[in-house]
Parts: sequence; C-alpha cells; structure tokens
Amino acid sequence: MVEHVPATAGCLSMPFDVYPYRLSGTVYGALLNHRSVLAALGESANQLPYKAPPIAPILYIKPRNTLSLSGDPVRIPLETPELEVGACLGLVIGRTACKVSESQALDFVAGYLIVADVSVPHSNLHRPSVRFKARDGFCPLGPAVTARAAVANCDALMLRIHVDGVLAQTASTADLIRPAARLLADVTDFMTLAPGDVLALGSAAPAPRVRPNQTATIGIDGLGSLRIPFLGAVP
Repeated sequence: MVEHVPATAGCLSMPFDVYPYRLSGTVYGALLNHRSVLAALGESANQLPYKAPPIAPILYIKPRNTLSLSGDPVRIPLETPELEVGACLGLVIGRTACKVSESQALDFVAGYLIVADVSVPHSNLHRPSVRFKARDGFCPLGPAVTARAAVANCDALMLRIHVDGVLAQTASTADLIRPAARLLADVTDFMTLAPGDVLALGSAAPAPRVRPNQTATIGIDGLGSLRIPFLGAVP
C-alpha cells in the first residue's frame, strides 16, 4: 500500500513511497538536455550568460517539499497567472552508483517513473532561481515505478502532455542530448547517487502552461500516466 501524502500537507513523511519502490526523497533534474531546448535558445545559447552549449551535465534539485503524487493538487502562486509543466523520464537508482561506466550504467537503475518538472515561467535557464522550481508540490512523481526489465529501450519512449484532455506536447527520449546511460555515467563521475534517488533526464521545449482549475496529464509509453490538477493560491 502506498502512503499517499497530499502536496498541501506542508511536509512529507520520511521516506517517500511510490509503489512498489521506496524513494530517498532526492530528485535531480538535467537542464538543457533535450535538443528542442537548445533549438529554442537558438543563437542566444552562444551569448551571455550561457556563452556556449553545455559540455557537461547541468543539474538542478527538486527538494522534498516539491514532491507529490499523481492526483495531488498543485497550487499556482498568487504572483504568477500560470505555470510551466515539463515531462521527464525519471531513473530510479537501485544501488549505489559512483563513477559507473556508460556501458554498465543502466545496471544501477531499478526502474523508471514519470517526473513532472513544474516551474514558474522564466526565460533564463542559466542557474534558475530556486523560487522558480522549488515551490511546494512542484515535482509530482509516479504513478508507480516500472521495473527496468519491463522497458525494452528507455531511449525510445514517447512522452505526451495533455491539458484538460487536449494534447499540448509530444516529445521523445530519443531526442535527449545525453541518453539515459550516458547522463547517469557523467553525473556519477562527480557525485554518488544512492538507492532511491531519482535522476530526471530532462524535458522538451516549449513547456505547456497551465492556469488554475486546469488539469495536466503526463503519459510515457509503458509507464502509465501522471495526473496533476492545478488550483489557485489560497487567499
């Protein structure tokens, strides 16, 4: 049985369970790892503050206060009329991963889940402000962890975002700049990932936007769907 902790609870129990796996509560995401994002930046990717396309992984963290489950409501802050919703494939780490090779990287993955990267809209992707990406409930996860063996090729999965039932974005993990194994190898070259950690591979651009009383649904081939209702701020 999964312990369902609503995003509006203000805090989460320890540890955080997404059936049938117990997560550590640490979620890392990769910025600028989808070809569509660099395409959207265009020539600005070679100008300040970027100076050039990244040559190493650019990571951000979704802290524990951002974690929520499928169906938990996310509140849109009073100061912004809408939010962006990015769809990511998440790798759930199954055993301690430190300096793993690309050829063996997926052996350290227990399974996959859907990660929603919810953000306050912002144009500067270089060192994004924590307040844009780390609001309460801004990282829905789920709907469950699908075993690695059940996914034939994690680098050829379609991702779809529907808003109120209307298709808003289609993307593919085939368009990631660093595929799953390479990203995991590159990340563990400089940091250790622990069992239960999640590495989100990156989302496509442009991210669909949602307003209060809309519902986003993210689906990934073979992983089910993640439902996210959005509400207005509490006065």
